[in-house]
Amino acid sequence: MSDAPVSPASLGLGLAAVGRPAYITAGRDGDLGDPAERTIEAMRARSHDLLDAAWDLGIRYVDVARSYGYAEEFLGAWLRRHPERAADLTIGSKWGYAYVGDWRMDAEVHERKEHSVAMFRRQWPETLAALGRTPDIYLVHSVTADSPALSDADLLEDLRRLAGTGVRVGLSTSGPRQAAVLDAARTLEATPFSVVQATWNLREGSVGPALARAHDDGWIVVVKEALANGELAAGDSDGVRVAAAAAGLSPDSFAIGAARARAGVDIVLSGAATRAQLRRGVDAPAVRVDDATRRRLAVDPDLYWRRRSERPWG
Repeated sequence: MSDAPVSPASLGLGLAAVGRPAYITAGRDGDLGDPAERTIEAMRARSHDLLDAAWDLGIRYVDVARSYGYAEEFLGAWLRRHPERAADLTIGSKWGYAYVGDWRMDAEVHERKEHSVAMFRRQWPETLAALGRTPDIYLVHSVTADSPALSDADLLEDLRRLAGTGVRVGLSTSGPRQAAVLDAARTLEATPFSVVQATWNLREGSVGPALARAHDDGWIVVVKEALANGELAAGDSDGVRVAAAAAGLSPDSFAIGAARARAGVDIVLSGAATRAQLRRGVDAPAVRVDDATRRRLAVDPDLYWRRRSERPWG
């Protein structure tokens, strides 16, 4: 670990964990209590409380998506309560998944993916209606190597038109080939994209060099899942807890601090479900993790994403 000072990336608040009753993040019962009490009203109140806390802590980036249950609606209602704050906030949202869980913990399917031009044309006005304003950033949600989002001519033309209005158009990435997808989007002829939201954490950092290339090209770089859906928050048997203790930090502060210290990263999202988690993210110092430690903590990307796909919704 280097003791050299690092200017950390800003922290943003993502509402994925509190926009719907079920999600794949570990420890939700401890964070949110009895699943039967996760009513729409209760989750709206929790979202608004976290947004108030984030504002007070100086967080000015909020991330939502069409598939995050009622997250866009929750944020839109909060913005209507605080219109004086809107000009100082950057709002990012995503299209390409629909929430189909019907606010049920036991839903067989919680979200459905579709990267068609028809889906974009349907979801863009839904986002506008839910937020009550135009988002500053609009991303294709979870682009993988098999997505048509980088090859559909009609869709790309629609996205270019949207970018021409001043909205920063981008993509979020998932899967073990994130780097290749990002490089393809970045080098696409007349690319409409200028923002990426990618998974980077101490388990799965393979996209790191591609993020640096995007940042060098002037893209906004946002890191998601810095805690690996909660896996890194409590530490584990193969080194995270030991490495965090050596840095004098809790495992979650260590993991978020490592993401905030990455060169070329502008924003690291906190998926906090409680005020305490949000505060620890804000307080997490930038932590430079040496190459040997990163290799020791990392897992094979294919294994990482396979395990992630197997996480239960709870």
